[in-house]
Amino acid sequence: MNRIFFVAAAIFSLQTARAQDSAKILDEVIVTATKTPVKQSLIGKTVTVISHKMIQENAGKTLPELMNMTSGITINGADNPLGTAPAVFLRGASSGNTLILLDGIPLYDPSSVTGEFDLNNFDLNTLQRIEIMKGSQSTLYGSDAVAGVINLITTKESDKKMNLNAQLSAGSYNTYRGNLTISGKLKKGSDYLISYSKLYSKGFSSAYDSTGKGGFDRDGFNRDLFMAKFGWKINEGIDLKFFGKYSRDSAAIDAGAFIDDKDYTFDNNNTIAGVMLDKKLKNGLLRIQYYSNWYNRHFVDDSTDVPGFIKFQKGRYNGFSHYAEAFTNLKLSDEVTLLSGVDYRYNSTSQLYFFLPDFGFPAKPISPDSAHTHQISGYASLLYNGHSGFGIETGGRFNHHNVYGGNYTSTLNPFFNFGKFYKVYANLSSGYHVPTLYQLYSEYGNKSLRPESDISTELGIQYNNVRLYLRATAYSRTGRDVIFFYSDPITFAGKYMNGDKQKDKGFETEIRLRITEKISFSANYTYTDGKITTLANGKDSGYFNLYKRPENMVNASVNLNPAKALYIGINFHAAGKSFEANYMSIPYVLDGYYTLGAHVNYKATKCLTFFTDIQNLTNRKYFTSRGYNTRGFNLMAGAMISL
Repeated sequence: MNRIFFVAAAIFSLQTARAQDSAKILDEVIVTATKTPVKQSLIGKTVTVISHKMIQENAGKTLPELMNMTSGITINGADNPLGTAPAVFLRGASSGNTLILLDGIPLYDPSSVTGEFDLNNFDLNTLQRIEIMKGSQSTLYGSDAVAGVINLITTKESDKKMNLNAQLSAGSYNTYRGNLTISGKLKKGSDYLISYSKLYSKGFSSAYDSTGKGGFDRDGFNRDLFMAKFGWKINEGIDLKFFGKYSRDSAAIDAGAFIDDKDYTFDNNNTIAGVMLDKKLKNGLLRIQYYSNWYNRHFVDDSTDVPGFIKFQKGRYNGFSHYAEAFTNLKLSDEVTLLSGVDYRYNSTSQLYFFLPDFGFPAKPISPDSAHTHQISGYASLLYNGHSGFGIETGGRFNHHNVYGGNYTSTLNPFFNFGKFYKVYANLSSGYHVPTLYQLYSEYGNKSLRPESDISTELGIQYNNVRLYLRATAYSRTGRDVIFFYSDPITFAGKYMNGDKQKDKGFETEIRLRITEKISFSANYTYTDGKITTLANGKDSGYFNLYKRPENMVNASVNLNPAKALYIGINFHAAGKSFEANYMSIPYVLDGYYTLGAHVNYKATKCLTFFTDIQNLTNRKYFTSRGYNTRGFNLMAGAMISL
């Protein structure tokens, strides 16, 4: 990857932008950094926003596909068949160290190995915007926010009495997608939103047929998603909101890398329900909220057509979590804002795995009576914004976990805005990640595991005006007691264990340039490196362990508006070589690759827009996981209606 290109482009563009001194500064409002709306110029955190406009311009994509174009993120599985569980790697951190939020609420899958929430449970059409905040965020958001948080912000209710939005599309692999959303205002300031989304695809084989003669079958996917929101304005100072979401997805899957399976299926469902009370204060906001999350994963495999000992297996993995929080955001003066709150989290799981023949060693079920954890935390953050341009955020969180007792995290985040367009920022923060219920209580579990802890640092510079945006950020993260899976080379028995030390580092560069009123360009480059160090035979032994995470990654796009009603986007994605673990041997090498894509939107009328999204234009064959297929040339075409 040519890093010099990005430096040269940045210098050239900066010279162009200096002529724009009279232009207005683009100062987007975000909510994730302080839990309430704040302008980006008033914080020093690294936040990337995928706006509603960008979501609409990429209407044919899935959520993982769109997020994979963001700097610092690798979503393994985004290019595989629909239904593949995407693993989110943010700034090199392992899967499960990035916390998924829904409207600011932490989401978990307590039944899974990593606890990571599956992004397949969301449809882009139900989202208003996405905010990605990088670096350790454990002070504001607790465990699992070691590498950062991804906040999925749902569609806003309409300001009209009734508004109808619909989208219908079809494309490659017999894929069909639809969404219908109705929202509006009721009497006395109340509002509502009801949405239904459908995604169906016959798909293609998950496993790669290396001989071309295996007759591998298609692995299809089917998802139904319902979402509802209701807001009640009790009076001028108090708002009450209710939220509910239900999704169910099913798919056919394969037995493993290069191994087809014609009768292996899963059926998952997820239910989220919550309530939020907002009370306006004289100088701020009080929010009280409660959410429950049920996640059920079931699979059946009647493996008569697959070689091996096990001929039948069936599993049920059910998870349940509570989340309750109360916080206030108070403006103490023109320069000082205080955020303080308390939250409570509860996770439990029940799991049953059955296989035949069991050779006298049946899998032990997991009961929620024993497989549960809970934690209560208090946190506070003080944000100072001086009139001279200097600002600083500092804060801390104390957590009390029923298994691990007390834990403290903190953050220190100074920044300085100088002139109209420039900002420099730094961040020093600590984070932690508790073992998942599976890592503690499964047949591979280890109740002696310790929580992971880390120290993160970052340093960045930003330039921003109406025509040009530039940001460069360097970061490092040092973690201790890293959890990994260990297999004994003699007995082959496996369990989860704590390692010694994990060191990750990297940097990200981003550029957005509006060349003319009709042409704009954006690009980002990500460099990621890291290794784990363990003590063996009295000596430290370190090795690279960022599997499936390319060291170098580039995204670029050119956006054209040749006519008022026409939008054309051309995008480029390239990833350098990466590695995949290989049991008791040197890692496999996954070759680097690139893909080209294009998107066209045509606004035929005020209410009707047609779109086409094309991916992998060159039909390039590549692998992000050894032995599993990625999509060849494919497209989605459809229409969006707004009434």
